[in-house]
Amino acid sequence: MARCLSTNSVETVDLSYNSFIPPDGNQINKPLVILHGLFGSKRNWLSLSKAFMRDVKRPVYALDLRNHGESPHKAPMTYVDMAADVTNFLHEHSLRDITLIGHSMGGKVAMAVALSSSLPSGTLETLIVEDIAPVKGRLDGDFIKYVKAMKRVEQSNVSTRKEVIEILGQAEKTDQRSPTKDPAVLQFLSTNIQFPPAVEKLRFIIPLDILEQYVPSLGDFPYDPTENQWSGPTLFVKGEHSRFINDRNVGCTKEFFPNSEVVSLPTGHWVHAQRPHDFKDVVLKFMREHSKHSS
Repeated sequence: MARCLSTNSVETVDLSYNSFIPPDGNQINKPLVILHGLFGSKRNWLSLSKAFMRDVKRPVYALDLRNHGESPHKAPMTYVDMAADVTNFLHEHSLRDITLIGHSMGGKVAMAVALSSSLPSGTLETLIVEDIAPVKGRLDGDFIKYVKAMKRVEQSNVSTRKEVIEILGQAEKTDQRSPTKDPAVLQFLSTNIQFPPAVEKLRFIIPLDILEQYVPSLGDFPYDPTENQWSGPTLFVKGEHSRFINDRNVGCTKEFFPNSEVVSLPTGHWVHAQRPHDFKDVVLKFMREHSKHSS
């Protein structure tokens, strides 16, 4: 596996973000920075971002990773590239003692940031990874099905969200196990649509050609625990009904993050969406236990 690369070897992009600033005006001290998963955006974390800011009275930044939301479209889209974008954002905004939270793909990006040899000491205070393990594996083929289904939507002449969801729901219709039958997944994918008159013709805001090229490689994790470790406080939040953290790979969490622990909540893969209050409570408890200065 490859050694973590310096951001100097990566052409970074400036990430779009939402910020939530506490009443005292603090913009940089001990912030939370949140990274969404594949096909997601900062908008998915709007309610939780506000709740985190309210409850811990710290600034919260929810980012759009490259090729997602309102951030620039740019290839390549590897974990090294995405981690470099985030590290650049942290530097540009002078953020330190950060609680970095990432879900799924965003969780791997967050881990890549923590493991980067170019990360200045003191940047991170705590790391929280939602339902993904630091392992390399083949990405579920359903993610590519999603991209192909979204491309079929763009090639059609539909104009309403209902029509879009019908087409997405037809993806691999002979496969009864396909998650595209899940109404929540269909609604989630449809949040990436722009409708006329904002655009001339209905389209997705994410660059489907770039995603189609790079999604298969997102099962990767190009780090070696004998070369890359982060010893800071790390929390893995697992969905009990999800397969992404399991008995076969849970040991890898300690190899890369020796000061880590795993907690489970009775959810699937989208822990923060299915149990937002429980997820928030688990995160805040961990932050308070490991903060250098109590909030």
